[in-house]
Amino acid sequence: MALLNFRKKADAAPGIAPEVQSFLQGYSIEVMPRTAEKVEDFRDLLPEGTRVYIAHIDGTDIADMVATAARLARDGYNVMPHFPARIIKDQATLADWIARYQGEANVTQALLLAGGVSQPVGAFDSSMQLLETGLFDKAGFTRLHVAGHPEGNRDIDPDGSMKNVGDALRWKQKFSERTDARMALATQFAFDPDPIIAWADGLKEAGIDLPIHIGIAGPAKLQTLIKFAIACGVGPSMKVLQKRAMDVTKLLLPYEPTDVIAKLAAHKAAHPDFNIEQVHFFPLGGIKANAEWATQNGGDATKPANS
Repeated sequence: MALLNFRKKADAAPGIAPEVQSFLQGYSIEVMPRTAEKVEDFRDLLPEGTRVYIAHIDGTDIADMVATAARLARDGYNVMPHFPARIIKDQATLADWIARYQGEANVTQALLLAGGVSQPVGAFDSSMQLLETGLFDKAGFTRLHVAGHPEGNRDIDPDGSMKNVGDALRWKQKFSERTDARMALATQFAFDPDPIIAWADGLKEAGIDLPIHIGIAGPAKLQTLIKFAIACGVGPSMKVLQKRAMDVTKLLLPYEPTDVIAKLAAHKAAHPDFNIEQVHFFPLGGIKANAEWATQNGGDATKPANS
């Protein structure tokens, strides 16, 4: 039986740069109901207070989502479920989901996104439409995160541009300014720090100052990463994986996000006003491997988050 107290956090491995440890403070991580079922006790992996996103994949029953949220909340985690617009039938369904999350797991934060299906099942097509219902505000949600795409999104901009994505971000910026919602951008994962930095700086120059929680793929086999990268439409930074695949000395070794984190952390240290505030992990190689890597590199998910 699990202990009632939370496990002591391990120390970072020797030699981890201070800026990396600082950059990893307050990190979040993502799970799905089917992957959560395989974890006997999250308290063996993640410190109390970690923000845990629950990905809602098309076909997942809302009851399974709510049960996962309730379990994580009971264990002391800050739960942030996905609300994918295109799989929500109508406003009544949205209201029911919100009520169930609040009633069974006391959820007060959510990630709103369009979702990974091409055709909406009902009334909603975008996260903006979910925000416009006013249901999250009425229910007292304090944090509403939305999706960011450092390398664009072909579902939103089939021509490969950033036009529609940019228009949506400007709308969300204005929404954040006219409401009390505490908002942030939780992004798709990418592997090359240079396009990430250019994208983040470009947003700031365009007057979009929503805090960015940068998506980072956790440790995983190279084949696994390539599969997910293709499925998720990762763009220019795919070359990082392709280059690694051609290096026989690295081909069989698990990928770790050491290089991308180090460069982003160094940039943040040199530019304190850099608008990437936190790291959001996609544990593509498993939650345990990702949590251990974060701890070994000085990450502390329990630091109070600003966004």
